[in-house]
Amino acid sequence: MYGMVNQAVEEMVVSTHGEAAWLEIKRRAGVSQAYFVCNTGYPDEITYKLVGAASDYLQMPPEKILHAFGEHWVLNTARKGYPTLMTTAGNTFGRFLENLPRFHDRVALIFPNLIPPRFEVRDATENSLRLHYITHRAGLTPFVEGLLSGLAKMFNVTIRTTLEQTRADGGDTDVFFVEWQMQ
Repeated sequence: MYGMVNQAVEEMVVSTHGEAAWLEIKRRAGVSQAYFVCNTGYPDEITYKLVGAASDYLQMPPEKILHAFGEHWVLNTARKGYPTLMTTAGNTFGRFLENLPRFHDRVALIFPNLIPPRFEVRDATENSLRLHYITHRAGLTPFVEGLLSGLAKMFNVTIRTTLEQTRADGGDTDVFFVEWQMQ
């Protein structure tokens, strides 16, 4: 994963639990880098170790850490670091999700070695759709749920997300049924 992911994990931990917590999480994860460079690739294992150590240190299940990170990613990292990219992806929650399959094409222009997930939108209506999440990385379903939650907050909508199928249960992809309404 690119350093920007690990930078965002650091930012989330420091903003909610302080610098000392981040240093302890890095120590427990066995991560010796003083800092992460945004556009440099790092082994995925580092990110997984940081999430595991955060789970241990903060006494929270890894799924909660990943969900919180997904929200943080949308509401802080993406909106502040890539505002143009976020605004051109859609001006409503539904439009943003419909454009999600093309979103990483734009991101790849910034990070050419990125191996992004893919998204497919099916069965779209005015207030619902099925979102297929396709990735080679295991265990990130809660992160995507957090992304959806963060997008709902960004667009001021109430959502209900149902995980209909998972790779962990033998499916080809994770499939989310997402329904929304304006608040």
